[in-house]
Amino acid sequence: QLQASGGGLVQAGGSLRLSCAASGRTFDSLYMGWFRQAPGKEREFVAAISWSGGSTYYANSVKGRFTVSRDNAKNTVYLQIDTLKPEDTAVYYCASRRPDEPLAIREYEYSYWGQGTLVTVSS
Repeated sequence: QLQASGGGLVQAGGSLRLSCAASGRTFDSLYMGWFRQAPGKEREFVAAISWSGGSTYYANSVKGRFTVSRDNAKNTVYLQIDTLKPEDTAVYYCASRRPDEPLAIREYEYSYWGQGTLVTVSS
């Protein structure tokens, strides 16, 4: 089970840190990903992180502003979002692959999803 939190209303240029808490004992074997869905648009990949946190991958649109990290001791993955823009407004979802499956960026490759947390950026 995945529980995302940390969304809210923020002004352009601000920052937010989203969290995704996972239950279960296999968290450190899960590749984790973040996706987002803007109003009227399809859900898109944002970032992914490997089991250990040693490898990360970002969508081109967020490189340099988004940072994904994880704390396996807390069963939590984070998404730090800096220099927020109005176009970052979306529901942000965390997702996981099955244990030991490798990095992926396609929505259908993720088996488990959190409920989403809304980020609204005002101009």
